[in-house]
Amino acid sequence: MIPIEPPPDGRKARQDGSEAPPVVQQPLNHSTQVSDGNGLLAGATPLLGAAFTTVVGLAVVFVGGIFYFEWYKANVIRKIEMAFEPGYDPALNLVDHGIKSRNGSTTESRAGVDWASDVRRQEQEVIDEIVHGMKHGYYFFLMGSKGVGKTTMILDAMRRVGADGVAICEAHEDLEVFWLRLGKALNYEYNEDSQTGLFQRRGPREGGPRLDIERALNKLEKVALKMAAKRKKPLVLVINKCQFLNNDEESRQLLRQLQQKAERWAESHLVTVVFCSDDFWPYLLLRQSANRMHVISVKDLRGQESLAALRYLRQQHFGKVEDDSVLLEALKTSGGRLSRLNMLSREEDILDATEHMLNNEKGWILTVIGLIPDYDDDVINEQKVCASSWSLLREFVKKYREREEELKAAAKPGEPITVPELPAISYHEARKIMGRADFIEILDRLNIINIDTDHMIQPDSMVVLRAVIEIVEGPGFDKLLDGVKDRIDAVEGPHRTRELTTRSAPMLYLYEEMEKDKDCRKGTYEDGTRSCDVMES
Repeated sequence: MIPIEPPPDGRKARQDGSEAPPVVQQPLNHSTQVSDGNGLLAGATPLLGAAFTTVVGLAVVFVGGIFYFEWYKANVIRKIEMAFEPGYDPALNLVDHGIKSRNGSTTESRAGVDWASDVRRQEQEVIDEIVHGMKHGYYFFLMGSKGVGKTTMILDAMRRVGADGVAICEAHEDLEVFWLRLGKALNYEYNEDSQTGLFQRRGPREGGPRLDIERALNKLEKVALKMAAKRKKPLVLVINKCQFLNNDEESRQLLRQLQQKAERWAESHLVTVVFCSDDFWPYLLLRQSANRMHVISVKDLRGQESLAALRYLRQQHFGKVEDDSVLLEALKTSGGRLSRLNMLSREEDILDATEHMLNNEKGWILTVIGLIPDYDDDVINEQKVCASSWSLLREFVKKYREREEELKAAAKPGEPITVPELPAISYHEARKIMGRADFIEILDRLNIINIDTDHMIQPDSMVVLRAVIEIVEGPGFDKLLDGVKDRIDAVEGPHRTRELTTRSAPMLYLYEEMEKDKDCRKGTYEDGTRSCDVMES
């Protein structure tokens, strides 16, 4: 086969011998022009195109982040608003669910009510006005012994309005736990559900729980300002069981932080804060800076109130009521404590249950502050507390017996003798009796004594007083208490005194030398020598 050479002008010959059309070759360094105009960056370099794409992407992310931030902030406010809408409160829902479960149905059956809601106290009207937002311009401190019905009254008031505009939070000794409970009560997640980690330099909790609590309170303030025009009354925030906080610097700072907000909100009529405590120390702390704080002291039911309450509760549980003499015998031991009455109302044999309750209380008191006659030196601090405590409790028994004699003498023949109320001793007198003021707080935390707003100290309940009477009036108690005190003096005696031993001449010789030295200092002779120099020579 003879090869066909290409023609000189660059045209290829076909196999059939005809010439092919000429081929136009484009230079490699020239881009083809697009006739429709869609290639905006047709002549741009790849680096410039990548930069443009990056800028557009970042702009989209930035704008999207701004929209997300605004949406998230609005969503946080909306969720906190939901916390104050009717029917939200978790604490009230939990209590209502327990009542419905015990009743076995969702109807309004009153059998088996644990909260003694049907026993309406005198303070209930005031609590209703506070929780319903009728009383504002102040914040409140609700104070009373354990089991008198403080939380019951608050929950009953919330139930009547369906928790509309009310949130309740229970304190805890661990501030991290309280931080979480406050967030649950306000329906606030502290930004932990946020997806904005890309734009944050630090985590929301790096400042500690108190800083996060401040953030939550600031959000609540915004919600209160937003809802004020619509509601025409303030929101209510209840901090329950403040005695669970530790009496340390962190907890005291938290209480002052909450008080500052409460003062500010009360002045602006935005939020009414209610503090609730069994112990005295939170009141003592808040009172130092209080300007708009009102204190409500809740005490036991008295006289006919306690008898009517126990009779009503027995009727609700068993459909029948014993004779009043049986109920009065039980009330001599239980007193008017609502929690005690609720417990006794469920027992078949109320007198046997009363005796068991008294023995249980007596055993508990001996466990926590029992006296040890021959104790080891290592537990001397514990026995100091016990000896001082029993000195105060013995004084309560003495005052109670004196009051009993006065009532017996004043009673007319044939009339029943009135049961004395709990004896009271002023705070400063108790300090003198005990010798240590810090021991009073220990007894208050143990719920052995109770301190009211008038700074009067009483046994915590009638059951405690009856148990103390049996112990103090038992055989050999005074001898045991005096023996423990003598043992404390014997152990601490060597540490309180110092023995000084001197080795010198007899006292008479020292006195003569001192007088001689005194005389020789009176003058000198004409030659300039002192008289004492001559005497020495």
